[in-house]
Amino acid sequence: MELVFEVREAEEGGYVAKALGHAIFTEAETWEDLRENVREAASLHFDGTTDRPKLIQLHFVKDELILVDAA
Repeated sequence: MELVFEVREAEEGGYVAKALGHAIFTEAETWEDLRENVREAASLHFDGTTDRPKLIQLHFVKDELILVDAA
């Protein structure tokens, strides 16, 4: 099983991550800390279950608005 987290930049700095299809959320100031927090959150969420993920994917999403001249 692969667990996918959607990662976005937090408005106040750092990152927020949400697992797709599971109620797992975490945040961190740095990418390295986020990786650790994601591992810990997933471990706690699946503690005592047999369907623990074998892989965790961090999918970074960056929203950007581009103004197009409407002339």
